[in-house]
Amino acid sequence: IELRWPDGKVKCPRCGSEHIFYIEKERVWKCYGKHDHAKFSLKSGTVMEDSPISLDKWLAALWLIVNCRNGISSCEVARDLGITQKSAWFLNHRIRMSLHNGSIEKASGHVEADETFIGGKAHNMHVAERKRRITGTGGKDKTPVLGIVERGGKVRTVVVPNRRKKALQSEVHKQVEAVAALYTDALLIV
Repeated sequence: IELRWPDGKVKCPRCGSEHIFYIEKERVWKCYGKHDHAKFSLKSGTVMEDSPISLDKWLAALWLIVNCRNGISSCEVARDLGITQKSAWFLNHRIRMSLHNGSIEKASGHVEADETFIGGKAHNMHVAERKRRITGTGGKDKTPVLGIVERGGKVRTVVVPNRRKKALQSEVHKQVEAVAALYTDALLIV
């Protein structure tokens, strides 16, 4: 409880109210506020929400996944935790998704940014398909992706809706600190 609510007071995740009570039979809290999902638990609002798997198994799975350098299969997690392979697969995916969902830290220092198109190669297409799809610069039917590289650090890629300045700028502002030295090509996205 101290990790979820550092001040020691349990609060409703929906409305923030401290006017709640604990239902011991169900092991949940209930908010007196009149709103949907008045009942909540320690796992509410986290990747563990709506999972019948106990918190101790979630934490053990998290430890296994984070500490295995080359990854860990759902079969191995199932064996170690004493759960089914299907449940272990579910745990793996939820934990990996939560770890993947964006870094809190923005890129800093010397940062390079560039955009590209990702899609099928022209030489792998049938001639008729190639003529239809590859016109102009070849960006039709391909996905625009923005790549941001911290020199000597991490690479971040983000799918962007288009190559326009506004779309690229908003993504750069989300990913890069304002004081960073940003290097781009001829397309000015600063």
